[in-house]
Amino acid sequence: MKILKNIAIGLVALATLSACGSDYLDTEYTRYLGEEEAASAAAQNPDVFLNGMWSWMVRYEGRHDSYGIFTIFMDTQVMGQDIAFQTSSWYNFDYQLDYRDEPYVRTSSFWTTLYTLIAKANEIISLYPNGAETVSEKGLLGQAYAIRGMSYYYLIQIYQDYLNADGSINRAAPGVPIIYNNVDGKTEEEMDKAKGRNTVGDVLDEAQSNLEKSVEYLGAGYERPSKNYIDVHVANGLLARFYLLTQQWQKAADAAKAARSGYTLMDNEGLHAGFNSVDNVEWMWGFHHTTETITSYASLFSHLASSGPGYGRNYPFLIDAQLYSEIPESDYRKSLFNGPQGDPSQPTTGGRRPYANQKFLYNADWLCDYMYMRAAEMVLIEAEAYAHLNNGNKAAQVLGELMAKRQPDWSKDLVTVEDVYKQRRIELWGEGFTYFDLKRLNKGIDRSYSGSNHNYKLVVPAHDVKWTFQLPRSEMQENTHIDASEQNK
Repeated sequence: MKILKNIAIGLVALATLSACGSDYLDTEYTRYLGEEEAASAAAQNPDVFLNGMWSWMVRYEGRHDSYGIFTIFMDTQVMGQDIAFQTSSWYNFDYQLDYRDEPYVRTSSFWTTLYTLIAKANEIISLYPNGAETVSEKGLLGQAYAIRGMSYYYLIQIYQDYLNADGSINRAAPGVPIIYNNVDGKTEEEMDKAKGRNTVGDVLDEAQSNLEKSVEYLGAGYERPSKNYIDVHVANGLLARFYLLTQQWQKAADAAKAARSGYTLMDNEGLHAGFNSVDNVEWMWGFHHTTETITSYASLFSHLASSGPGYGRNYPFLIDAQLYSEIPESDYRKSLFNGPQGDPSQPTTGGRRPYANQKFLYNADWLCDYMYMRAAEMVLIEAEAYAHLNNGNKAAQVLGELMAKRQPDWSKDLVTVEDVYKQRRIELWGEGFTYFDLKRLNKGIDRSYSGSNHNYKLVVPAHDVKWTFQLPRSEMQENTHIDASEQNK
């Protein structure tokens, strides 16, 4: 794989990645660090190594619809039902489910983003062939394993229709390459073979192993300096997402509960604060933007904030009219969106449109933080897991914790998977879960209903080829371990 060749060279490059002003690593000196010295340097100043990953996750790729890992979440969520457009936008082809073929920039961008994160994680993991000893080392390794595991489970969801028609996981289906390093205990032959299309089962097993190691390492006393970093709560949250994906229901419930331990669900005031600050009590993991990291028009909030100065002022993200109609008037979240009459008090054309979202608000000077995980999602995972276990009473009890903060008159003694799914659609709207939920729950979309506010009305059933991205053309051309016949349809 071209983007992953010569990973060892990254040990030199990492020394230049610090964004914290630390002078522990002198650039000229560290050009000649051996593995032992590099491991020591990483343990004493992990920021130098971790900031390379965090920066990559928010990088600007030269297009105004490309701003790091959230690009994946944005591009895929408009493929679903819950976001509607009535104007042209940067996401026209995504919205039409017509951007998944091998020559297109979308599949190349997703692939490069996730495999580069894997490469950066591998650079850190390879520093410790004998494992971590100190809390600092364990903190560094734990975060690297978390990123590597997370990247693999996103790759499987994007590049394979991984479910059978009955909803079970097709572990034998072709997956994606696994990039091992010298620490993973594989022979040269095994490492080479893994650069082809491993099975879905193999890739999921690798993701699980990484995420479970992450929880183990980060649970050994590591304390992160800010929410930019991954701690044991976030690691448990990533593991909860994985267990939900792989239908390990009790493990999903347990990991989600552990993840949100100590966090408070936001109240109505926090709900309407704009979803733009890591200081929100509910945010577990995010990226705090500064004047040095903002990308202004080429950013998440440029598109999502309908009443800001970005693209959303003319090309707003709207909530699906059918979903809006299903939100009770007593639910605080309904006021995060304009109703069918629009809102003439808003300052922009986009912000005044019917069904325009007011959930994501522009902050001064583009200083809007990116959210990767929050506690409400963990409540929803726990509740859904119990619903899958046919314990609707427990699911209702758990979901009730969230609903008490969202719809005070909500009262149910029993909830189903569909009940929880509807709350996921409302609660997590615009946060990047739509596509992944549709695929794991075996669902399609129908935007052609009477009264639809979608300007592109289409019906796409579950398992349609449109849901699965093809491997990038560059990968098909350059990876000698993948034959042309192995391309997704």
